Amino acid sequence: MTTARRIIVALDFDTVDDAEAIVDRLGDAGQSYKVGLELLTVAGPAFVARLVGGGKDVFLDLKLFEIPTSVAGAVRAAGRLGATMVTVHAMGGSTVMEAAVRAAADFPKLHVIALTVVTSLTDADLAAIGLSATIEEQVTRLARLAQHSGCHGVVASPQDAALLRAELGPDMLIVTPGVMLQAEMSTGAATEHARPAPPAAAIRAGATHIVIGRSLTRAPDPAAVLAHLGDELG
Repeated sequence: MTTARRIIVALDFDTVDDAEAIVDRLGDAGQSYKVGLELLTVAGPAFVARLVGGGKDVFLDLKLFEIPTSVAGAVRAAGRLGATMVTVHAMGGSTVMEAAVRAAADFPKLHVIALTVVTSLTDADLAAIGLSATIEEQVTRLARLAQHSGCHGVVASPQDAALLRAELGPDMLIVTPGVMLQAEMSTGAATEHARPAPPAAAIRAGATHIVIGRSLTRAPDPAAVLAHLGDELG
């Protein structure tokens, strides 16, 4: 896996024009993109198909949480689009994740990635919805369940990466949103993620992929930020 494909640029935009502008500015240097619910709702599957047609990896972040039949259908649709990854909620349980993995089997490039705990949540948030586990305990429990269900990887915060790499072994993908550039960490920049970390720290801890959004896409020179990340991680 090349370094460029380990850096997933989050296209968290509400217009197609803004998303396409970033893809154009990054050019060949941008190899992997995240398309989430907001952009998919605005742009539809045709935008994903265009990215795939341009040779890009697409992390289709759908966070599927439905009955097994519906999840399997959505995973097959992601496979037909040519997505490289699709997310399913581990909280859906083993039956849902197993259905997703079976549906993905017909698409060799498609990886089912289980979301453990949303990276904006804290221990207090888990308690508020009736869970007595800490974030660390819940992430570990759901990651084990995802592995036993046949998922190809998990989504977790960069601060969970070392724990999960030790727990899951060398083969599982670990995708980490919530990365912040070191300069932002130093200045205490605002973030929606409860457990952020710099990109290099996430990779050193065992992450296979980092997901970076506004730190790059809202930068004055996104291409320069991507080049710096590539050098740092490489």
